[in-house]
Amino acid sequence: MKATAVDIQNYLPHRAPMLMVDLILNIDSSSVETVFLVEDDNIFVQNNIFIEAGLIENTAQTCSAIVGKKYFFDDNGIENENVNVIGFISALKNVKIHALPKVGDTIITKADLVSKFVGDDYTLCTMSCKSLAENQILLECEINLFIQKTVSVG
Repeated sequence: MKATAVDIQNYLPHRAPMLMVDLILNIDSSSVETVFLVEDDNIFVQNNIFIEAGLIENTAQTCSAIVGKKYFFDDNGIENENVNVIGFISALKNVKIHALPKVGDTIITKADLVSKFVGDDYTLCTMSCKSLAENQILLECEINLFIQKTVSVG
């Protein structure tokens, strides 16, 4: 499935002020590309600079879109109602931060699936990631994610 300019909130449980991705530019079963505009009221902006923790959160949310989509949509693309998931970064490897973007910069983050293990209610995956702003590499890393479907108590 290939999508263009999809609202990331269709694939993640994150909401403001912790939402660090604006749109999914492209997504399929093994890669994702997102866009994010750094605004001055972002919780990860200090002295007009988007700090390292923000770049890592942007990368994690980009990666989570591939894994999260399985929980929010069925195999036919029909949205699953009332789904709750929880996710964790289980490891960051080979992190290289080359530069930090400023307020007003647009970050393009690309992630490719390296490996994935799917259990009944959870998924473990490793992603290779790169973030850029105007052709300047900001961040490169591998990220391991653990995402689990949770039970709603009602």
